[in-house]
Amino acid sequence: MDELGASEPAVAAAGPRLGSDAPPPPLDLLKALGDNTRYAIYLELARSPRPLATADIAEALGLHPNTVRPHLERMRDVGLLQVQSEARGGVGRPQHLYSLAPEAPSLGLEPASFPILARMLLRLAAASGADPVDATEVGREQGRADGERLRPRGCLGAVVGQLDAMGFDPALAVDDDPTTGAAAVTIAFAHCPFRDLAEQRPDLLCSIHRGLIEGVVEVAGEGEQIVGFGSLVDRSPCQVEIRVPGDDALAPT
Repeated sequence: MDELGASEPAVAAAGPRLGSDAPPPPLDLLKALGDNTRYAIYLELARSPRPLATADIAEALGLHPNTVRPHLERMRDVGLLQVQSEARGGVGRPQHLYSLAPEAPSLGLEPASFPILARMLLRLAAASGADPVDATEVGREQGRADGERLRPRGCLGAVVGQLDAMGFDPALAVDDDPTTGAAAVTIAFAHCPFRDLAEQRPDLLCSIHRGLIEGVVEVAGEGEQIVGFGSLVDRSPCQVEIRVPGDDALAPT
């Protein structure tokens, strides 16, 4: 195996890509993961609840982005990774975000049975007549438990911490409200780890998510109120709006 950080010739981004229906050849997978750096990258992505940029991976592994980039391209070529582009709102090229391809081996880090179990549970909930009210209460109960654990972070810190741990990649923005002296805080969900299921039953999945946040705010909050929640149900931006009564809660820890 190569030493961690040993680089290879760059693979052009326009190089061959496997078809979406073609499984990665086992020998190619083994060769790709036989390199220490690529194996470390693979573990980092497998453990992450959300897609990662080249800079994120490089920072986590203590490598230069230029060292990481050709390894990512090689892993993408053999079908281990998928990439999506994210516009950054400024001048320049979109940022590439990498995650494991659906057909990539889990290496024991994410049992393949989990997505199957989630789909079966969703079908069971629908067959049993569960409605958004039931789903919200289930989420709220879990949120209360999470809120107790995250309470030392303060309300916003607890909400952001929970969302981040679940892979929603939260982005927080504060807008002072001069009429009330309070602040309206918007926490956007830049990534949805359950989007495939949410597209099938947004009424249930998004209600569970809302309940989770409500439970955290209920337990960890001190006067904060949820004043808006956008989801796939109403096709508005996926985000939560929280009104904070004072300035001391605006900095999540």
